[in-house]
Amino acid sequence: MPLALLALAIGAFGIGTTEFVIMGVLPQVANDFGVTVPTAGWLVSGYALGVVIGAPLLTVLGTRVSRKKMLMFLMGLFIVGNALSAFAPGFGLMLTGRIVASLAHGAFFGIGSVVAADLVAPERKASAISLMFMGLTVANIVGVPGGTYIGQAAGWRVTFAVVAALGVVGLLGVAGLVPETGRPETEGVRPEFAAFRNVQVWLAMAMTVLGYGGVFAAITYITPMMTEVAGYTEAAVTWLLVLFGIGMFVGNLLGGRFADRALMPMLFASLGALSLVLLLFTATAHHKVLAAITLTLIGALGFATVPPLQKRVLDQAAAAPTLASAANIGAFNLGNALAAWLGGVVIAAGLGYTSPNWVGALLSGAALLLSLLAALLDRRTRSRASGRVVAASRTDQAAVPLGH
Repeated sequence: MPLALLALAIGAFGIGTTEFVIMGVLPQVANDFGVTVPTAGWLVSGYALGVVIGAPLLTVLGTRVSRKKMLMFLMGLFIVGNALSAFAPGFGLMLTGRIVASLAHGAFFGIGSVVAADLVAPERKASAISLMFMGLTVANIVGVPGGTYIGQAAGWRVTFAVVAALGVVGLLGVAGLVPETGRPETEGVRPEFAAFRNVQVWLAMAMTVLGYGGVFAAITYITPMMTEVAGYTEAAVTWLLVLFGIGMFVGNLLGGRFADRALMPMLFASLGALSLVLLLFTATAHHKVLAAITLTLIGALGFATVPPLQKRVLDQAAAAPTLASAANIGAFNLGNALAAWLGGVVIAAGLGYTSPNWVGALLSGAALLLSLLAALLDRRTRSRASGRVVAASRTDQAAVPLGH
């Protein structure tokens, strides 16, 4: 494994920790600033919005510099945002710090995916991407529970100060280990936007929105589901989320490995199984052990889709992959926001705390249908290209004079 992948994974660990740790210290933050918990929830939604906006914006702005320099700038932005959150005197500045940190999120994973893929042989690109995302999955196993514990023991400001320090480690790692590969292959912004003329790029991003959105439909409301339906205590939810994180870790590694061998079959299998397991969760959520097992499977199957989806975008936008890759990271967060909203709608409609699982199953099922459509279009494109080659060959043969 190239050491540069380790540097990218450390950066991903810090970003994953700051994205999710706020959920564990949200009541403390709300109490300190004298705001309601729903108001403090803007620290979550504001972060997601910042990712969606920052991913394409900063990627476009970074087309004139090397990917290494851009990654270093993004880690610097991440450090500033978390330091501002740690020392914010008021809620407004805390929200500003969250948004500043979130701007780095999408562009880091988008550009980092391209860098990771370039570090290895073509047949190992999806595995390299999964190794970078491993930092994000480990954050859910170690960083988020650890950050929550620190926040409860020493205060939430210490949590964000520690996360900022993680950003410094990530910055030093990128500076020392990531090779200087020059500017992106394309010059300027236009070639990067040209990638979006390919319908397959849009299909891949739609699969991202719906497929990973299916996971968030369930996980957003996991606390009331586990406490009110399964019968767990609130304290146990932290350990249930650790199980979810372990599932993410395993699924991410397997998704990268099998996507290198057969990308589209891997997508078919993971999306189909995810939709089925989310359906089963409506029943297993009523049993403690089965609920814990199902939650782990959702984490594994959900994150098994990440490396193949990211690799799919890189393949379909091969001439100008950087912006498309970053936009796909924004698509993950768009899916998170959409699924969380839809899950809230069905709960508010009185359908119960397990109803978001039905929403998630429908979203993941829709992503499976889109993947089948993408494969069909691929087949037709290859068939047409093969037909043109055969026709051209026959024309060449007919043009050869007799006697030759």
